Amino acid sequence: MRARVPRSNPVHLLTLGGDRPKPEFFSMLRRLWQSAMIGLARSASLKGLMQNNRTAAAMMQRYVAGGTAGEAVATARDLAAKGISVSLFYLGEYVETREGIDEAVREKLAAIKALSDAGLDIHVSVDPTQIGLGVSSDLMAENARTIGHALADAARGPGRHCLMLDMEDHTTIDATLALHDDLAAGGIPVAVTLQAYLKRTEADLQARIQPGGMVRLVKGAFVAGPEIAHVGNAAIKENSRKLIDLMLSQKARDCGFYPVIATHDDRLQDYAIERAKAIGWAPDAYEFEMLFGVRTKLAETLAASGHRIRLYTPFGRDWWPYGIRRIGENPASLPLLVRSLVSR
Repeated sequence: MRARVPRSNPVHLLTLGGDRPKPEFFSMLRRLWQSAMIGLARSASLKGLMQNNRTAAAMMQRYVAGGTAGEAVATARDLAAKGISVSLFYLGEYVETREGIDEAVREKLAAIKALSDAGLDIHVSVDPTQIGLGVSSDLMAENARTIGHALADAARGPGRHCLMLDMEDHTTIDATLALHDDLAAGGIPVAVTLQAYLKRTEADLQARIQPGGMVRLVKGAFVAGPEIAHVGNAAIKENSRKLIDLMLSQKARDCGFYPVIATHDDRLQDYAIERAKAIGWAPDAYEFEMLFGVRTKLAETLAASGHRIRLYTPFGRDWWPYGIRRIGENPASLPLLVRSLVSR
């Protein structure tokens, strides 16, 4: 087993009276915190303030690989020298206008061309709402086909080429899965993201463990009620292990399924590695994925140990909504953000 990479900035939860709060209590806190982060992310005035703040912009450079596809690919080349691949994501969340949707499509196409010209994996991630789901399913599908066909045409050389569909909140799941199945039927190299916190994910995953299938498993950044979601970190981690077992099962290996395990939890990574060894998976038959700028040393350790590792790598000027969610996941960074506002 590989050596552990220490976690940075641990956050300790203190309890009163010696009684441990129930998972539902922490779930409620997460909902409140998430609502606050979403409110900050959607604030146009705060976005303008922060994106013109040099201190805040410098802080977010940790999580964003440049303003253009070309700058992101330059970063991708540096990572490739370390054995690390990327999935490029053009920033732009809560897109509600046709102009914003058209811009997102253009930038996805620019990323495909830049990756192709650089001889790297042509791997891009797409939020369905970013390409039109908030307007209509037909517009989303039309734009997805445009991006998918461009990727398929460019993916002539060796590599793991893929249009990866991100999964947003639970209300978008059925539309996203339907889009994935439509693109796959059309011969586009496409994969979909599933979220371990949701109870329905086991069935959704089982349906996609098939020849040529590819699924990215994430914890899920959203919070939902116990009627549809597992409540508490312990329950979500238990379900994550169960889903990893399915992704790395004998059936999945034999049919040519490609698992993508997206986690920064080195214990879950170790669990997946041991499971893969036990079943006989080749190291290049599955991969791990992490976020650009998060636990970088751990990603480098995985790559140096011979494991496939890919970083979800955002680029673009509209970094505030994405960046504030990273702050939300790492509250230790919040004081620095506040200082940047005060010192403006």
